[in-house]
Amino acid sequence: MIHFKASITLVLLSILSQTTPVSAGNPVSGMKGEYGGLTGYGITHKYFGATRTQVQTWDAILRFGRFLSDDVGKGSWYQGRHELLMELPYHMAVDHGGRSMVGGYLSGSWKFTSLENAAPYVFAGGGPLYVDLGLPTMGTKLCYSYQAGTGLQYFIDRKTALNVEYRYHHISNAGTAEPNEPLNSSKILFGMSFFY
Repeated sequence: MIHFKASITLVLLSILSQTTPVSAGNPVSGMKGEYGGLTGYGITHKYFGATRTQVQTWDAILRFGRFLSDDVGKGSWYQGRHELLMELPYHMAVDHGGRSMVGGYLSGSWKFTSLENAAPYVFAGGGPLYVDLGLPTMGTKLCYSYQAGTGLQYFIDRKTALNVEYRYHHISNAGTAEPNEPLNSSKILFGMSFFY
């Protein structure tokens, strides 16, 4: 695992050292939307709420975004744009025989545009999730997720950004079946976004 982390760090540093600075304002300000992908690691927090089962996941998420506003709050610390995010997630439970979860998420995001080369953001949302973990404590395979998180996009050119993101992630059957053990977890994700 240490070698993997070191390799990822070296690749990111190599990419960053070969890029030229982005100038003339934040690139997000003039874009219609974005598409890209994220991957990373998630782990449940045992005894956080009613979570009793540890589940570790490898996550792969396709993301599509569409900006809903022009820059709001120009010149202020919160200058930014509203964005609608649609995600297609795949969560593979690495400690449960590779069983998986798939679904769809819809989130609202605020992307800050006051920096020239980076765009911090916050988001929240959720959606349905088909859960095939083989856990009888979850009651049903049709579950629902809600999540909230924060991230940073660092621009390597005017239309390409590297992403790092943290999200709190909740899965449960929303009281549609018994039992209903939720999975409350944290996820650390990395990826790339391409703007248009």
